Amino acid sequence: MASCNKEITQRNMQFGALNPDKIDTSAGKWEPVLLSSATEFACDLPIAVTSPDYKLQLLEIKSRQAHMTDADEAALKYWSAGTVLRWNEILRELVAKYNLPPYQNPDGTYPIPSSANPLAYPYFPFANPPYAARAYAYVSAAQYDALVTAYHYKGSYRRLRPSAVDNTIKELVPVVKDFAYPSEEAVVAGATFGMMSLLFPGEQDYLQEKLNECIDMRILAGANVRSEVEAGVKLGKAVAAKFVGRARTDRAEKAVGTPADWTKLESDAIARGETPWISQESPKRPPMLPLFGRTIGFLMDTTEVINNRPPAPPSTGSAEFAKELDEVLWYSQNASREHMRIVHFWGDGAGTYTPPGHWNAIACEDFANLRFSEVRWARNLALLNMAMFDAAICCWDAKYAYFNPRPSQVNNKIKTLTGLPNFPAYTSGHSTFSGAAATILGHIFPGRAADYMSMADEASKSRLYGAIHYRSDIETGMNMGKMVGTKAVNRAKTDGAD
Repeated sequence: MASCNKEITQRNMQFGALNPDKIDTSAGKWEPVLLSSATEFACDLPIAVTSPDYKLQLLEIKSRQAHMTDADEAALKYWSAGTVLRWNEILRELVAKYNLPPYQNPDGTYPIPSSANPLAYPYFPFANPPYAARAYAYVSAAQYDALVTAYHYKGSYRRLRPSAVDNTIKELVPVVKDFAYPSEEAVVAGATFGMMSLLFPGEQDYLQEKLNECIDMRILAGANVRSEVEAGVKLGKAVAAKFVGRARTDRAEKAVGTPADWTKLESDAIARGETPWISQESPKRPPMLPLFGRTIGFLMDTTEVINNRPPAPPSTGSAEFAKELDEVLWYSQNASREHMRIVHFWGDGAGTYTPPGHWNAIACEDFANLRFSEVRWARNLALLNMAMFDAAICCWDAKYAYFNPRPSQVNNKIKTLTGLPNFPAYTSGHSTFSGAAATILGHIFPGRAADYMSMADEASKSRLYGAIHYRSDIETGMNMGKMVGTKAVNRAKTDGAD
């Protein structure tokens, strides 16, 4: 699998250089997600600006600037848009690259990707929507905690930026006029590298290349000397290691389940008198991550997930179910041009960055216009992605608690207008992700709250228009997503950043 081309064309957005209108110097006091405090990891005392080593590092900046290439200028422009933004794009691209279900074996069984052998087929990971939601959450939360730590030490050490020490240093990008040690951009890069090396183990060489490019651009820009970026990378990796430790024990690795688990889900549904979900692929593919509902999220514990599980969907033998099934049939046979546009716009199937990635792209476009600082970027994306990670857990808990069949399984006259996911119907993942995303984004950016909820409603209805979900799937999913999103809002109100 070739490394991704980093020519950023996602949603055709072009981003200018990040120039925050607020520095957020108090961010060192904001509440981290996982760290006990901003001082949990030490950051070495910086060398004196009068030392020979520091003066040599200033000369390195001047030498780099005197020998800039066209490639340097392009990379400088790319990273100047914001480190959190660019790493989020890189993560989305890796999700899309790995969002491919494995092809079946000759005997009709399906192989399972293994983190122990990520470069052997099937490649690890299969970055399906739950895996992607978890990845976005861990990376964003690690970036945020690393930046809270960095801001604490920036305020403690109060190291002036290079141009304030030597006025012959040129700043080739907007540089925040506060303190330079440790480099916040390098902290983000170190945290991201540490976390993404776990999530995408086959991409470590590529990730190292992007890490080197990111920190080199801070030196070339005249924003940091080498010791400042080295301290940042070291601190970011230390923070990432704590998140990696949590990820190894959050039960996600067991979400695939076993053949015995898959059989029991079907037999339990039959015992309840319901029609069980059955894979419509040939040969039948095992259900996607049936135990993901037991994964430990960031905003809700397992007991809360179970206690907030929605009521059962209409029984497959009920008149209400028959009515909802007829509605799906009508949409499958009467697709308007507008409905088709909506179905395809929100499709986010295999080979894409998934519904959570779609909401990350939307958020990044809007955040770019708001001129957030790097730490506020990270905090806001952490809130968004923790909400969607926990939404995925709640949604998958409900899907496999009820094991409800897809409409086209029950009525073969129903022809879907988009890809048919390989897991039960109730509740809709798109709806749950979107309800959560719109709720927290509406808090972050109140002026757009109604727009976000309108987008979430459209994303949710796209699954009914596409004939792959019943109305109860999308309505209950939206409500569940809003419930999870509200938990993210409650955290935002108390983390010190508002």
